[in-house]
Amino acid sequence: MAVSHKGAISFGLVHIPVALYTATQDNDIHFNQLHKDDHQRIRYKKVCGHCGKEVVTKDIVKGFEYDKDKFVIMSDEDFEKAKTEKDKTIQILHFADLETIRPIYYDKTYHVIPETGGEKAFELLRTAMKEENKVAIAKTVMGTKETLLSIIPTTDGILIETMFFADEIKELPKSYTKPEVNPAELTMAKTLIGSMDKPFEPELYKDEYQERLKEIIEQKINGKEVVETRSEEPNNVINLMDALKASIEQNKPKPKRTRKKPQGA
Repeated sequence: MAVSHKGAISFGLVHIPVALYTATQDNDIHFNQLHKDDHQRIRYKKVCGHCGKEVVTKDIVKGFEYDKDKFVIMSDEDFEKAKTEKDKTIQILHFADLETIRPIYYDKTYHVIPETGGEKAFELLRTAMKEENKVAIAKTVMGTKETLLSIIPTTDGILIETMFFADEIKELPKSYTKPEVNPAELTMAKTLIGSMDKPFEPELYKDEYQERLKEIIEQKINGKEVVETRSEEPNNVINLMDALKASIEQNKPKPKRTRKKPQGA
């Protein structure tokens, strides 16, 4: 697995060299765009808006438009100059309770592994945060962007979640009028939640859409007719209380059948 980022966690006067590895992967099926008539790939070219010529990657630079059609060119060296040694470290700003961070702020997850020589300090930080039920809020520069981070201790190690800044979070597009909650319906809803309550086991859940898509692709490769799978039609239940009662009944554990003893036993 390739390293996504290298740096050092700065914890007071302690510096812990670490490497970050992406914790998730994209398992989606990806498709190519083809010409309908001959099934050949569609090609895209990068063309100069002035001369109309195709431009290869090595001849493309980054520019900031400071005025209409006026650009200042930024090189890789310019971006490096903007960084300080402090930016290159994962600077812990403070510690906080995990529950105080709204999930909307989380973006991408990384596994954190200590580099040679940093194992003891790494484990000290992990254990201290775990026992205090705290996470660390930190900042660093990843690529060309200053990034807010949450350093989260786990039983096996440490995770880092990149986070959005407050000004990157969109407001709720519209609000709704909250109706009065009926106490009897609330009790039934809580009963339904209780009947469906069980530990989260991630290995039980599969991307069923991707699996069906793979089956269809295999069928088409093998020249078989694709059969549409029909799902149950949702019931338009009008009465909320009836829907809750029916749901509770549906989630009740089924009684175990007792086997009849053979006669003469």
